[in-house]
Amino acid sequence: MTEVQRIREQFQRAFNGEAWHGPSVLKILDGVTAQQAAAHPIPGAHSIWELTLHIAAWENACRRRLEGDPAQLSDEEDWPTIEDTGEEAWHATQQHLRDNHQALLDAIAALDESNLDRPIIENAETPFSSVYVTLHGAVQHDLYHAGQIAILKKAKEIVVP
Repeated sequence: MTEVQRIREQFQRAFNGEAWHGPSVLKILDGVTAQQAAAHPIPGAHSIWELTLHIAAWENACRRRLEGDPAQLSDEEDWPTIEDTGEEAWHATQQHLRDNHQALLDAIAALDESNLDRPIIENAETPFSSVYVTLHGAVQHDLYHAGQIAILKKAKEIVVP
């Protein structure tokens, strides 16, 4: 197995399942309703919905960077405003997350192994980490926010039985 294949597998495990740490992103989101996703059971914390959009935004930014776009996200891109909190909109958000994830997996699969140690974006004004560090950081980012979602689910269960 190549290093690129190993990195891609780490993304798949973190997102779809069989991660050694516990539930994957999709497993944690399984069964969450729109009402639960939109709730703010912990004052000052982001909602499950906001975190889901944030994960999708950074997976997309990572893909864009692999394709040569510096992808400096605006505040609105990083934490999009949620206008519609209905079930259809929540399902669309989850599909958006899955679509962005698949696009990132496809971009990773197309990587040349020799590029892993190069900066993901060559820019003297804004130094970027290597492709390798960026991709591992993105996996860590997914799991960090998956943990937050898991805590929010538990908080929601406590607040609203």
